Amino acid sequence: MAAGFLDILRARHATRLLVGTLVGRLPSGTAHIAIVLFTRAEGGSYTLAGALAAVYGLSTAVGQPLLGRAVDLHGQPRVQLPAAVLSALGMALLALAGLGSLPLAYAGVIVAGVCTPPLEGGLRALWPTVLGHEDRVHRAYAMDAVAQEVMFTVGPLMVTVLVSLWSPAAALLVINAIGVLGALSVVISEPSRTWRSAPREAHWLGALRSPGLLALLGSFFFVGLALGSITVAGVAYADDHGRESVYGWLMAALGLGALIGGMAYGAWQWTGAPERRLRAIVALLALGYLPLMLTPGVVPMTVLAALAGVFLAPAIACSFIVVDRHAPRGTVTEAFSWLVTTFGVGAAAGTALAGPAVELGGTAQGFAVAGAGGVVALLVLLATGRVLAVPGRTAVAVRVSENDRNGAVEPGFSSGHKA
Repeated sequence: MAAGFLDILRARHATRLLVGTLVGRLPSGTAHIAIVLFTRAEGGSYTLAGALAAVYGLSTAVGQPLLGRAVDLHGQPRVQLPAAVLSALGMALLALAGLGSLPLAYAGVIVAGVCTPPLEGGLRALWPTVLGHEDRVHRAYAMDAVAQEVMFTVGPLMVTVLVSLWSPAAALLVINAIGVLGALSVVISEPSRTWRSAPREAHWLGALRSPGLLALLGSFFFVGLALGSITVAGVAYADDHGRESVYGWLMAALGLGALIGGMAYGAWQWTGAPERRLRAIVALLALGYLPLMLTPGVVPMTVLAALAGVFLAPAIACSFIVVDRHAPRGTVTEAFSWLVTTFGVGAAAGTALAGPAVELGGTAQGFAVAGAGGVVALLVLLATGRVLAVPGRTAVAVRVSENDRNGAVEPGFSSGHKA
């Protein structure tokens, strides 16, 4: 299973790009917990902490597709590094100004969110250039999804360690400084410096003019909703059992399941249209969420959480392939950034819905929101099956990635738009 990932990492530039991107994304992956801890340490209420974190999330959702479009138009170094520096300065404003002036605090998180560099979409745009062969690119997408799970586990731990050693303000400053270094490592690499998007048709909708991409985004809004609701329902479950540690066990099990699923997905040699494969994976994902409503004892619930996580990373990895196939010419970074934004907005909606569901109907109803989200995500894919079809794709032999004029790829693989 690991041999396929090692093959990817041995490719020139691959390890540097993956690690640099993960390090560069640490600020966005840890921002919510860092903002909450900082606000509480400054004497702010949970309401204020939640509001600042929500504003950051919404600002990131606005900024990602805009910056992704800028990357497609102007290249990675001219956008990614300045954005990373401005985002870090926004968090520095919050850390240094504190909560004495709320307008300054909100301005800081808005700048930090809007300027979050689209490193995630940028990396996926680079994989065809770095790896070439279709199978290796698809395996890299799976490895990318697995690496995200590691980052979302290690990142919060780094924040808590920095808070315990120094302070929440220091944690904000250090994490964002590290993020700038990660972005710098990526943009000074040869693939990032030489990458150019294909010429694009001028259109104000950009990537969103693709019906297939819109269908995928509609589905993954509800996948994000399901995941976001689990975080709230998990807290309620832990409260029911009188131990805060139970929540940690549930989230760790969910992450472990995603790690196992992502590694298995990356190790398998897949054939057939990824759109059909995605429907099957999302169906299994929804099926995994439904048993959580049973809310059994801690041990079986932890097992159910692990099973629920197994198909998350494969669903994300497969969605990357579908995005790449449906993104209009010259919009690949923007398209990937829209997926990040939609998933994040869905997760925020899930947390908002799960809270009232728990209060009105108990913990089981909180997990019911997750189950419903998974089912609706599947229904969207089923309803848009014709739109998601890519006619003629397998009949066209392409040796150069059409979204990346620098990327030489194997026959039959076209990165970024429909044939």
